[in-house]
Amino acid sequence: MNPLATSLGRLSLESPVAVASGTFGTEYFDLFPQAVLGLYISKTITMEPREGNPPTRLYETEAGLLNAIGLQNPGLQGFIRDELPRLRDILEIPLMVSFSGASQDEFSQILETLEREPGISGYEVNVSCPNVEREGIAFGADPDVVFSLTRRLAALTNKELTVKLSPNVTDIAAIAQAAETGGATSLSLINTLYGMAIDWKTGRSRISRPVCGYSGTGIKPVALALTYKTAQTVRIPILALGGIFSWQDALEFFYAGASSIAVGTAFFSDPLVAVKLRDGLVDFLNSKGLSLKDIIGKVSL
Repeated sequence: MNPLATSLGRLSLESPVAVASGTFGTEYFDLFPQAVLGLYISKTITMEPREGNPPTRLYETEAGLLNAIGLQNPGLQGFIRDELPRLRDILEIPLMVSFSGASQDEFSQILETLEREPGISGYEVNVSCPNVEREGIAFGADPDVVFSLTRRLAALTNKELTVKLSPNVTDIAAIAQAAETGGATSLSLINTLYGMAIDWKTGRSRISRPVCGYSGTGIKPVALALTYKTAQTVRIPILALGGIFSWQDALEFFYAGASSIAVGTAFFSDPLVAVKLRDGLVDFLNSKGLSLKDIIGKVSL
């Protein structure tokens, strides 16, 4: 019996450890076997190619990492032509393609196109980007928009449909409920918090886009609280991420209600963090005579 077996909506996973979108290259598989992971999530793609923001795009803070990459990607057709065939050849674990759009029509067009391609097990719908239909407001900030978009996308696929939620909203539980009602089969949270760093000597921003994404150890308490709050609200599974650096961190998220977790920023400082996470979880569960499913959502109050 595999103590780590879990599920994410329509996907059965042999390991609860996934990789956060945009933080993990397949070259890591030169260092450890793919079976350490249960799911590979691609970097978010958009309809057209994006060059991203100019340097400086990364800055290490006291307790985390600021990034202003700007969704740099080869675009939908570039991904299908160059990246997807390579991923199909390499991967032995399920592939989830992360994508984002500037309008509901664009989201739908991307999904319809990806549905024609083999080798994809599911989709992560990144709703944290500006919505041109709503004058730049992020899709994920409005429950009605999230419901409408998710309902439209759910009608286009029978594969896993994960909606990635932003923490930069008034009530993440309301957004989560909207995604679930719209037909999402799982949720991914949290995306990066807003962050900023200024050089006190010069008064200059330390990064090219002053207000950018903040990830890493400093956001873990926020991610944990929002995972718990969301798990109390919805019935669909949660893929949790945000400041997970150790197997002990991962356990906290499982107790809070996550069915699986994703690692991102930790890979920058430790390429073998996924191995340590997986091995630590196995040892802990075996020592207690438990499986992962025994502890999910079982936080004591």
